[in-house]
Amino acid sequence: MCLAIPAQITEKHDGNMATVDILGVTRKVSLDLVPKAQVGDYILVHAGFGIEIVTQEDAQETLDLIKEMDEAVQSKQVQ
Repeated sequence: MCLAIPAQITEKHDGNMATVDILGVTRKVSLDLVPKAQVGDYILVHAGFGIEIVTQEDAQETLDLIKEMDEAVQSKQVQ
């Protein structure tokens, strides 16, 4: 199973690379598969590559679900 995480592009760099923000964590990713992506856009990131441009609403919906899963795991560990 593959998992792609929504991320917002915060900077573009030479070589079709970008810095993205994923829930407060920054990473460098390749934009080779999404060359039209710009700073401020949300993209799905898998294995260090942006694979699709998505809307802010779709990205936020997925990020909210990830946060809910984390909260559920954390509450299970406390019990």
